[in-house]
Amino acid sequence: QVQLVDSGGGLVQAGGSLRLSCAVSGRTFRTYTMGWFRQAPGKEREFVAGISWSGYSTRYADSVKGRFTIARDNAKNTVYLQMNSLEPEDTAVYYCVASGRSDIRATIEDYDYWGQGTQVTVSS
Repeated sequence: QVQLVDSGGGLVQAGGSLRLSCAVSGRTFRTYTMGWFRQAPGKEREFVAGISWSGYSTRYADSVKGRFTIARDNAKNTVYLQMNSLEPEDTAVYYCVASGRSDIRATIEDYDYWGQGTQVTVSS
């Protein structure tokens, strides 16, 4: 069984930065494709970023390209999301996700495990 624990959310002003972390239990962490989704109030959950098991491949939503960076440390069983130049539109609950598939997909159904979510609020 794989468990994901998200952390690092908070309140930040527009233009600021936050780094989210996701600690993953289970010895098979290094075999999972990892990612982040988010859900804003009144909106559907959407893909933000994903990273392959090796860390060599990444994928981003167009809305965050150039501002967000996903990374992983397989020795620490942790995945990160560095968020820079934050905008009020980035306000959402952010969820860490894990998939047993080798490619990085952007649909909810392709991810097997989910964190509990961490709130990010960006004020204008």
